[in-house]
Amino acid sequence: MRFAKLLVLVAVLGVACRSDTTLSSPSAGASAAASAVPATAATAAPAAAGTATAITLDCVASAAPLVELTEGPYYKAGPPQRTSLMQSGLAGTPLTLTGAVVTRSCRPLANAKLDFWQADGNGNYDNSGYTLRGWQLTDAQGQYRLETVIPGLYPGRTEHIHVKVTPAGGQTYTTQLFFPGVAQNTSDSIYSGAMLVKLDRSTNPIAATFLFVVNLP
Repeated sequence: MRFAKLLVLVAVLGVACRSDTTLSSPSAGASAAASAVPATAATAAPAAAGTATAITLDCVASAAPLVELTEGPYYKAGPPQRTSLMQSGLAGTPLTLTGAVVTRSCRPLANAKLDFWQADGNGNYDNSGYTLRGWQLTDAQGQYRLETVIPGLYPGRTEHIHVKVTPAGGQTYTTQLFFPGVAQNTSDSIYSGAMLVKLDRSTNPIAATFLFVVNLP
């Protein structure tokens, strides 16, 4: 009888010890606390890091600095700040252009100014107003996004989008972006294959990407 009572006492003490150990274990407490914490900006940080990593990998693959090209006759100072150049009745196939501005060492440049201007889908510029003209600043990861249309052809020129790239406090780089597979590329005296966007026509709107690598360390 005494032996049976002793076994019961040992069993009770064992359960108590295991409970105390579980509650006082730092790793177990941390796991429980982590599972109870809702998603916050802090837990979303890896997504931003992943985006930055993708930009860096793209930069490693295409680290040549951008090619500076002529401004041309249709630049107009004082455009509005905006990320979408779309408006009702605009001629052209919708296009979303995204990318980033980085240095030669693939360092993203926040607050770099991108000043875009272009012709509409019929090859016409708005020289009296600011249709298809606008500027924006890159975000903290050096990224930009532009909603526009694929520019049309006009005599002597292939499809292109003009842009001035100005890192915060730095010099301005003037260049042009071109589109792959356009027959007029080979006859355009300004065309540069180094300034070809990557194009995905399977999306709606059509998606284009370009990484601006400026000549900074």
